[in-house]
Amino acid sequence: MRLDKYLKVSRLIKRRTVANEACDAGRVSVGGRPVRASYDVKEGDIIEINFGARTVKVRVVSVSEYAKKDDAPAMYSLID
Repeated sequence: MRLDKYLKVSRLIKRRTVANEACDAGRVSVGGRPVRASYDVKEGDIIEINFGARTVKVRVVSVSEYAKKDDAPAMYSLID
């Protein structure tokens, strides 16, 4: 699954266009390196998103095309 779609489906970022813009601006990295929105997300990937002064780091637990609001947090686990 594309990174921008994963960020939207997992509800880490609210809209896919915003996720795409964040990737283009270099604010999203996987495994410590900046990636494009077309990056293919796999289970076990570590995604780091910079929201201004705040950074969110998550590990991909599952990849699915659709997720209900209640199931979305189960797609990733937060890393401190």
